[in-house]
Amino acid sequence: MTNNNMKKLVFIICLFSFLTSFTQEANEILKQSEEKIRGIESSYQEMMIKIIRPKWSKEMVMKGWSIGEDYFASVVLSPAKEKGTVFLKRENEVWNYIPSIERTIKLPPSMMMQNWMGTDFTNDDLVQRSSIQNDYSNSIIGEESVGGLDCWIIELIPNEDAPVVWGKLVMWIDKIDYMQLKTQFFDEYNELVSIMHGKAVKNFDGKKLPSIIEFIPLEKEGNKTIIERLVWEFDLHINSRFFMPNYMKNLR
Repeated sequence: MTNNNMKKLVFIICLFSFLTSFTQEANEILKQSEEKIRGIESSYQEMMIKIIRPKWSKEMVMKGWSIGEDYFASVVLSPAKEKGTVFLKRENEVWNYIPSIERTIKLPPSMMMQNWMGTDFTNDDLVQRSSIQNDYSNSIIGEESVGGLDCWIIELIPNEDAPVVWGKLVMWIDKIDYMQLKTQFFDEYNELVSIMHGKAVKNFDGKKLPSIIEFIPLEKEGNKTIIERLVWEFDLHINSRFFMPNYMKNLR
């Protein structure tokens, strides 16, 4: 092997080692960030949701309970017109209780892409939650300050057979508490379609997390959904009947 070829080989090996270490570091960052939320066995939260549209806005106050990633139930406390409306997620099923007609309805697959509670999130967004650690190939592509906190910028490219809808994600994760402070969502054509911001960091039951999530769909000018968590408690006992369809009308 010539001296020039040897130098090229050494360079390639070094470059491969460098990129591999960056990938491993990105995976570890994402693992810690995911575990901050996914490590929660159960939770109770009270939240205010603001839906903003070009010509109107609406506020809802809700409370909700969850066990792991598969069970989530929420009930609307206000406005009065929608008070008592219940949303239930059971694994891959979605149910609604509508008090005005006193009916419990299981949503068919054809309704999964409809907006959840009139927000910019879909029912499918809440059910098909992918694992950013397992479903994507990840690498650190830079560093930047977000809200005064130093962050890694991590690019996530979906694995070939991963059950995800996004063509790419770019995520800003802070270097101290591993909070996800900003996420850009790209479609399969590599076009930026939505941005999510995490703001107003607070201490919830010993966990430092953004209290406000702002989701902006860029293809719908003037649209925005803001979720503000007022109360967030973790790892408490929750009665499993809260997640049964025949109990939905009893949630208060």
